[in-house]
Amino acid sequence: MIVGRKNAGKASPFLLILISVGCFFATYNFLTMVGHSRSGDGPRKLLGSGDQGGAVAFGSGSDPSKRFHVALTATDALYSQWQSRIMYYWYKQMRVRPGSDMGGFTRILHSGKPDGLMDEIPTLVVDPLPEGADRGYIVLNRPWAFVQWLQKANIKEDYILMAEPDHIFVKPLPNLAHGEEPAAFPFFYIKPTDNEKILRKFFPEEKGPVSNIDPIGNSPVIIQKAQLEKIAPTWMNVSLKMKEDVETDKAFGWVLEMYAYAVASALHGVHHSLQKDFMIQPPWDAKSDNTFIIHYTYGCDYSLKGELTYGKIGEWRFDKRSYLRSPPPRNLSLPPPGVPESVATLVKMVNEATANIVGWDDEI
Repeated sequence: MIVGRKNAGKASPFLLILISVGCFFATYNFLTMVGHSRSGDGPRKLLGSGDQGGAVAFGSGSDPSKRFHVALTATDALYSQWQSRIMYYWYKQMRVRPGSDMGGFTRILHSGKPDGLMDEIPTLVVDPLPEGADRGYIVLNRPWAFVQWLQKANIKEDYILMAEPDHIFVKPLPNLAHGEEPAAFPFFYIKPTDNEKILRKFFPEEKGPVSNIDPIGNSPVIIQKAQLEKIAPTWMNVSLKMKEDVETDKAFGWVLEMYAYAVASALHGVHHSLQKDFMIQPPWDAKSDNTFIIHYTYGCDYSLKGELTYGKIGEWRFDKRSYLRSPPPRNLSLPPPGVPESVATLVKMVNEATANIVGWDDEI
């Protein structure tokens, strides 16, 4: 489904045709998967609801009206798979603890076909953008994946947490949203007011000042399902339009899709409550005791004296990009003394997950 907006979310006619074709094949694939699942012919479970066929356990005292569905987008690349396995492991650990409002879980797999984790992680397979539409920017598939998921999935919860494979839950996550005010993490590098000239291409003056655009991305965000159903198509259209615009693409680079979500939300009049304690990002954030999520997007490089050597490979390091073609081995070495607690906690949690995930060393 494509929802156009004047000067904002209207994709080019060529892309509209491509996406329409994609919608047809997405629907076809979806019905085919359901048919296989019901007939028992397929060896893999293709549609995951978050409970894997059994009763879902919740944290004690959890209010059903506040529960949120955890959803992350992923690909079938090994790099994405091992991160998703660790993320899902810690979701299961934290969901049942007191203070958690976590509900079901879905990995939205936008590779267009099942992979080897279908039995391990509740998953919905959706289609990627038509070939060439992402222009080499694979993250552009994220809003399209959410559009398909929201159309097809039976989501029981009223709220959704949009998460990513490289997120680790460090403690039970409550619903940080307040009714129609979603909760989001503020990113220091998302600066709408500094980019007013560019953003006015997608956020017209009649919508108000550019400061109405929150300094956020789509993840982590806890939002009402009904709100996201309205925002997601606009988010997709704005993403495509931004990628088409040479000036915008050059200015925003790898955070373009984050700006697109922020703009799409503002176009719908949705303001997010900014939660700085929602997430930390080692090595820049030193403590994990007051947060809910560790986002390990940055490499952690240190000397054996515990000194940060960012930009230079350290004598000790943990960087997810070191494991593009194979998962990290079990029992990674812990950082040397003097390294921030957040980095040590990250490695310990990776080690605990890999020690307990069955078949971690097996080929997926």
